[in-house]
Amino acid sequence: MRLISWNVNGIRACVTKGFEDYFKEIDADVFCIQESKMQEGQLELDLPGYHQYWNYAEKKGYSGTAIFTKKEPLSVTYGIGIEEHDHEGRVITLEYEDHYMITVYTPNSQNELQRLDYRMTWEDAFRDYLNGLASKKSVIVCGDMNVAHNEIDLKNPKTNHKNAGFTDEERSKMTELLGSGFVDTFRYFYPDQADIYSWWSYRFKARDKNAGWRIDYFLVSEDLKDKLVDAKIHTEVLGSDHCPVELEIKL
Repeated sequence: MRLISWNVNGIRACVTKGFEDYFKEIDADVFCIQESKMQEGQLELDLPGYHQYWNYAEKKGYSGTAIFTKKEPLSVTYGIGIEEHDHEGRVITLEYEDHYMITVYTPNSQNELQRLDYRMTWEDAFRDYLNGLASKKSVIVCGDMNVAHNEIDLKNPKTNHKNAGFTDEERSKMTELLGSGFVDTFRYFYPDQADIYSWWSYRFKARDKNAGWRIDYFLVSEDLKDKLVDAKIHTEVLGSDHCPVELEIKL
């Protein structure tokens, strides 16, 4: 199976930059997006052969996720079942016979870490949610997790040490999540691969200089390790300030 995750930074804008052409070309079994930045009815995507599931933020033009899948799931859940965390359209869970497929758009801690305290609360709640699912069946979770886990995961670790996405607090929460029974699939295959990123600021020609961050992930529960085939980061794909990430897995 080929699984794709992409923070499109506004699906309506991304559609004008070739989204549908890429979607058809990659022919994924499951295609997840984050930061759709739209409300219901603002865009009709014609994706023959796919079931579409959207989770919209209550705030207009903000956040939002979607999953497009060839195989219809047994059930679909929006959010994580906690009122405090379920207004921003950040999580969709598809249940299949032997696994859960989840997409997530993790809250950004924002400038001057204004939202770091909320982010920490979110991290604990989301980890508990994933572990609850993993106690029932295998879990695949993908999305923009808004953290570069280790220094190898961003171009300029020293100057970004206390910035959103690379604080000790955020990094430790990713360490905790992985330690609770999840595998960072890209690092599983490429533990020492440097200079491969999934997000670049629109400022300072960051993408031209490859001054990026790896903040988009596919994680799987430990029991799926022997089914992993490959993980890729499609740095060549434009249309957003993020690029798509891929997981190939035998399910």
